[in-house]
Amino acid sequence: MQVIRCFAVILLISYCTAVHAWSFEDHDEIAYIKNEHLLLGFNSKDGTLRRFDDIAGNLPLLAETNTKNSLWQIHLQSSSGMIPLDIFSAFLFRIEKVNSGYMKMTWSDFREIDHPDFEVVVSVWLDKNESVAKWKIYLKGVRGKEIEKVIFPKISGLKDLQQENLAVADWMGSLLEEPREYMRTNNRDYLNWAYPGHLSMQLLALYNPGKTGLYLSCNDSLAYRKNFGIGLDSRGYLSCQIDNFPEYNISSDTYSPNYEAITGILKGDWITAAEHYREWAIQQKWARESRLKNGLVPSWVEETALWVWNRGKVQGVLPPAEELKKRLGLPVNILWHWWHGCPYDEGFPEYFPPRDGETFFKNQITKAEEQGIKTLVYMNQIQWGNATESWEKENASQHAVKGIDGKTITHVYNIFSGKALTTMCMGSSFWRDKYASLAGKVINDYHVGGIYMDQACLGYLCYDPSHSHPLGGGNYWVEGSGELTRQIRSSSRSTDKIALSGEGVGECWLPYLDLFLTLQVSKERYAGVKGWQTIPLFQAVYHPYAVSYGSYSSLLSPPYDDLWPKEFTPSDTLQLLNESFNKQFLMEQARSFVWGIQPMIANYKDFLATDRKEEIDYLMKLARIRSQGLKYLLHGEFVRAPEIKASEQELKISRLSIYAGRDTERVTELQGKFPTVYAAAWKSDDHMLGIAISSILDHSFPVKLRFDTKNYGLQPAGEIFLIKENGKEKIGKYRNGKINVTIQLSPKDACILEFTSDNQI
Repeated sequence: MQVIRCFAVILLISYCTAVHAWSFEDHDEIAYIKNEHLLLGFNSKDGTLRRFDDIAGNLPLLAETNTKNSLWQIHLQSSSGMIPLDIFSAFLFRIEKVNSGYMKMTWSDFREIDHPDFEVVVSVWLDKNESVAKWKIYLKGVRGKEIEKVIFPKISGLKDLQQENLAVADWMGSLLEEPREYMRTNNRDYLNWAYPGHLSMQLLALYNPGKTGLYLSCNDSLAYRKNFGIGLDSRGYLSCQIDNFPEYNISSDTYSPNYEAITGILKGDWITAAEHYREWAIQQKWARESRLKNGLVPSWVEETALWVWNRGKVQGVLPPAEELKKRLGLPVNILWHWWHGCPYDEGFPEYFPPRDGETFFKNQITKAEEQGIKTLVYMNQIQWGNATESWEKENASQHAVKGIDGKTITHVYNIFSGKALTTMCMGSSFWRDKYASLAGKVINDYHVGGIYMDQACLGYLCYDPSHSHPLGGGNYWVEGSGELTRQIRSSSRSTDKIALSGEGVGECWLPYLDLFLTLQVSKERYAGVKGWQTIPLFQAVYHPYAVSYGSYSSLLSPPYDDLWPKEFTPSDTLQLLNESFNKQFLMEQARSFVWGIQPMIANYKDFLATDRKEEIDYLMKLARIRSQGLKYLLHGEFVRAPEIKASEQELKISRLSIYAGRDTERVTELQGKFPTVYAAAWKSDDHMLGIAISSILDHSFPVKLRFDTKNYGLQPAGEIFLIKENGKEKIGKYRNGKINVTIQLSPKDACILEFTSDNQI
């Protein structure tokens, strides 16, 4: 019997070797596939990725020493713990070059597990005219095994491209210069982002803008749970990977993700990556069913010129908004926190009754409506306070998210009370019904304009077998979110459309949410100035499909919840911040304006109109200009703006929010270098071009633009208009496909330059 088994193994090895011999040209034991843009090379003995070359630039992205890095890793769960498998766990390997652009590899005979039929098959292919490779992994013979995750593909051994940038679709978008140095300095050997969740799009790019780079994405149109990650090894090489999470189903004998991973050569920067991703993204169901694109967003949301984000009882919220609306002369609406009867970040979801009492609260909402002011009231979409009476009474823990260890996800956000919140499962019908009933009450009984559903654009893995969803991986979270929004809207008795808002942004939620709160515009107030920078990556892809609004931008110190412990009340709540932070406020508003985001002021009081007159006047100016350019700044498509050269400036930064700067460290003042002039370009549906420009300088600034019309799809001849606070005026013409225009911005000024083709006039 032993002789027969050995003979069979010899035959199998001979077969694999035979395939190796005829299926590709052998160059130092490397099997290649390539097109005009990209070359991939795999070790024919084990399948390690040895070459990832930018052919046009003659630049290899991988180090020559990249010999012991596995293309995939599988984490199996067993009674004795996790069993990791990779390409080196297989005793047999077979490689087949199907054609010059298609490679197929198979690993089998894994001695660490008692599954003789278990094998891993990887296919990778290149499209003829594109600089990308598509990857697919297939697992066979897995019945009886619980697969926690499949890491694939993992592109390891990435060389330092010098002057590297890492762009990640972390909600709005984040950019990190010199990621290797950042990871070394902060002792971080691995960073990852969950999709759907903080990763708003399936997109990551590592690049040198003047040379080349790596583009990583997926073409998953069904919102399956995954992570994108980047690692740093001891030799200083980076790796990029995707963690795929199968459904925890031991009865299934196979697993393959319902999508392909995509890697490619990136020539350019984060805008280039966004343009490439956009070609695929706007063809997907979530874009086709976008509420904004389909005219389903309440008209008052689109017409909002300015948001006021105030907290607490009626007197501190509605009168300031009413005063600001009169001053602005345009629609002003409210994002309202702390209206509820429970302490913030600990008492959810026991929102009722309102702090002002039901009758007074309802009457004041009605009064505000009569003055044209709408309210979005706060209701956290996924958290339940452990210390609440309802937590025990309603057996809430049964419907909470459970990790693979069976434990709930509990977190203390409130640094003053120390009381925790637990994450509820969006795949649980109990929780959806519970939240929908609460939302129905605030909509139907109090007649609010809508609900801000905090943490709505997040996603979790849940392993609770008592919930009616697949265990672990899957796409039930977004499906549950969609079902919840349908329940809320169907229960509304309002004759007006109800607005539902989420925190952050996410492509999966475009069909379900009307607007998205983009707090990263003022990231420095809670995360400081070092490391990651905010970029409008999501807006560069999806701006015409999603209403973005808001920021933490404030001229006052943050408030303190009256229902929190009295002994921790700061002495400086809602007091004027030092004048040295005024430029930070201007910078945040300037960003919002050019990035196509509805402006917001937090913690507004009417005395700011005099005590911080220049700053409030600037905010008003931006809101008035924006309201005349909605075809660009609400509905326009992001395009690369012509370069405007302006100096940077050291700004004092207030790192202070309701929690940040209130802890024991109390680091409240930072300093960083920021642009003084901001610009972004937008194409309208009728093919006009609008360039939004905002300056926070204390002196006038000449804006000089030189570019070819063909770069923006304009006709060779047309007219130029200037949109300012008091209206639009024609300032010139252009001819022969060349635009050459100079305007003078006054101190703390802004405008939209509009370019129309002759056949559009």
